[in-house]
Amino acid sequence: VNIIPVLVDGCLSVRQQHMTNIPTAISDLPPEQQAIRDKCFHPTGKFIEFKKEEVEQSIPERFEQMVRLYPDRLAVKTKNHTFTYNQLNKAANRVAHAILAKREKRAEPIVLLLENDAPMIAAILGVLKAGKTCVPMDPFFPLERSGSILEDSQAGLLVTDNQNLSLSNELTRNARQVINIDEIGASLCDENLNLSMSPDALSFILYTSGSTGEPKGVIQNHRTTLHRIMNYTNSFHFSVEDRFCLLVSFNFSAAVTNIFRALLNGATLCTFNLKEEGLANLACWLIQEEITAYYSATTVFRHLIDSLTNDEQFPKLRLVGLAGEPVAVSDVQLYKKHFSPDCILVNTLGSTEAGSLRHYLVHKKTPITGSIVPAGYAVEDTEILLLDDAGKEVGFNQVGEIAVKSRYLSPGYLNKPDLTKTVYLPDPEGGEKRIHLTGDLGRMTADGCLYHLGRKDLQVKIKGNRVEVGEVEMALLGLGSVKEAVVVAREDEQRDPSTPLGTGSRLVAYLVSVTQPSPTISELRNFLKEKLPDYMIPSAFVFLEALPLTPNGKVDRHALPVPERVRPELEVGFVAPRTHVEDRLMRFWAETLGLDKVGIHDNFFELGANSLLVTQVISRINDAFNVDLSPQILYETPTVAELAIAVMQGQAE
Repeated sequence: VNIIPVLVDGCLSVRQQHMTNIPTAISDLPPEQQAIRDKCFHPTGKFIEFKKEEVEQSIPERFEQMVRLYPDRLAVKTKNHTFTYNQLNKAANRVAHAILAKREKRAEPIVLLLENDAPMIAAILGVLKAGKTCVPMDPFFPLERSGSILEDSQAGLLVTDNQNLSLSNELTRNARQVINIDEIGASLCDENLNLSMSPDALSFILYTSGSTGEPKGVIQNHRTTLHRIMNYTNSFHFSVEDRFCLLVSFNFSAAVTNIFRALLNGATLCTFNLKEEGLANLACWLIQEEITAYYSATTVFRHLIDSLTNDEQFPKLRLVGLAGEPVAVSDVQLYKKHFSPDCILVNTLGSTEAGSLRHYLVHKKTPITGSIVPAGYAVEDTEILLLDDAGKEVGFNQVGEIAVKSRYLSPGYLNKPDLTKTVYLPDPEGGEKRIHLTGDLGRMTADGCLYHLGRKDLQVKIKGNRVEVGEVEMALLGLGSVKEAVVVAREDEQRDPSTPLGTGSRLVAYLVSVTQPSPTISELRNFLKEKLPDYMIPSAFVFLEALPLTPNGKVDRHALPVPERVRPELEVGFVAPRTHVEDRLMRFWAETLGLDKVGIHDNFFELGANSLLVTQVISRINDAFNVDLSPQILYETPTVAELAIAVMQGQAE
């Protein structure tokens, strides 16, 4: 398929030409993937298919079906509350009636400022039952961010509780109405409202980080939310017997998906507050609560594994789902080591804007070749295109931007029509489908398997070469002594001021080590040399006790520290200069590399140098010692001690 951008009435559109057919349905899965999926049933075998026509309703309608079917089954369990389906429904109805007592019966956003607890879930359902749009907000957000969300959403009502009432009043400053759910009396009507809602009605506005620094609101409607739950339900056979864990703040799309994976299938949702309980207690909690479906960001999973003593058994756990960050081969090995043969691992690629794009299923015997775990194969009703910078589809095994073609995409961004038009394009074939440009890079094999290669905005140029930092990260994770790895491009402080920004970028790797002492820079570079070209090998390696995380458990790249300009830990120990020539060469190297000191046996390239710096150093040496050495000499004699001999030989000539 070729996607060719054209201007139509001043807006970017596309033209499409069919060239190849890539599998787009789960019925087209390779036999080994289909075999794993066929074994995804809960042992009780009570799975009921989520039918396509059931997407064309509202979330409250589907939930109330579950209430009628399973009124006394446990719906939500938290540290402070347990609600059956009937109890949760009544609590949600009271919230809905309280909202309509203050607001007109019309669609509008309602902000929810509550703790990650059962009342928040009741409030979410209550807002939806009242025909309103949920805007979940974390009480731990900085005040400025919360204020931005409140202002951007233009919500006229904020729902809160006693614990967050003062914060709510500070944010609203009496300019908006406030409902305190702790003051909603039990005497308030708890009957279903039975409001008629279109599947196109807005269900959620979920705020994600924006490139400008301001949060941007991704809009969801009832159809898109229900379709995502339908795909998960039918792909992994979720049923009334399943017990889900919820580990993230309720304002994230992952939380919304997890809530409704459970509540729209009659299953049980159990919440665990990582901020309060800590990861050390998570494994015991999963066993105690008999969790059958575990979902988290990859980093949280790694921390979970770190907390294990190897004595834990997870007899009820049948699915481990990882999303939000790349899954490494080492993560698959950890899964195979610690979980039973009846438990499968699912690597999911998705986004708030488009839902799940790809699934890759792994069991104990699944081989993983290479350093990247595939993002996987087709999700129902979701077609993947890979586009180059001109908007034309790339060939198999070539890198392109991942574009999603579907009828079930987010309607767009709140109050950002230009951004919506930029990343959501109309289907050139007409109809209800649209094309979403994700900003992610991928590569597709001929059988339709997608490999995710990181964010397009994380693709950098190093010495004129395009580098996907995700590929470097995956290579580093292939070293057994590295547990976590993040690679970023930083502007080199030693860049010539006359050169433009971007030309002096260098790769910096931030690592968490499995072992102590950590691997040396020499070991890391030698390992990477066997897997990557020179320009993809980081110039600096920074070891941290833990990587900084965002509130939803992903790595916070913006919080990574600037590397200290100190001599790195090499295999060779520091040896001070012995002669005047060695001392002067050492100073040239230290100044060029921005290091505090350099030993005479240190390798120039292991200190973080690149080919651009070779020319710079040799030029200084030739001027200072009145010699005529070529840049090649530094590759042949890469230490101060060796280069000093070459300098003295050059002077003798």
